This record gives sequence, C-alpha cells and structure tokens, in this order.
Amino acid sequence: MQKHHKQFLKRLGENIRQIRKQRGYSMETFANEAEIEYRQIGRIERGEINTTIGILLRLSEVLEVEITEFFKIIN
Repeated sequence: MQKHHKQFLKRLGENIRQIRKQRGYSMETFANEAEIEYRQIGRIERGEINTTIGILLRLSEVLEVEITEFFKIIN
C-alpha cells in the first residue's frame, strides 16, 4: 500500500476514534452497537485496514453523525 493511502487510513481511523470518544462509547460498546467485531473496530481506528463504505455507514449511524464527519479533517 502506498504511503499516502496508509496516512489516509490512519487519519480516518483517528477521526472515528475521536468521535467515538466524544460520544462516550467504549470500543467494546461501540462494536456491539455497530454489530462489528471488537478487533475490527480497533484495526479501523488504527488505520490498519481499508474498510468498506457499508461499515463506515454503520459506524456513522451508531455515532449519529453524517458519514462525511469521518473525512472532515483529512487532506
């Protein structure tokens, strides 16, 4: 994977983590609410995997934010 892609995924994951924490969700509770395995949430938040739009949509629904919020500060 190109360096630019890795940086993008890392920033995306950081944004998701920040919003999750602002909403008061632990990673475990968040994973349960989104019906996604706990380990997968961790991998997304660390930028280790390139997740699907469907998963991102599910995460945005649980967090009650528009999916675009995940991308707001990514350049």
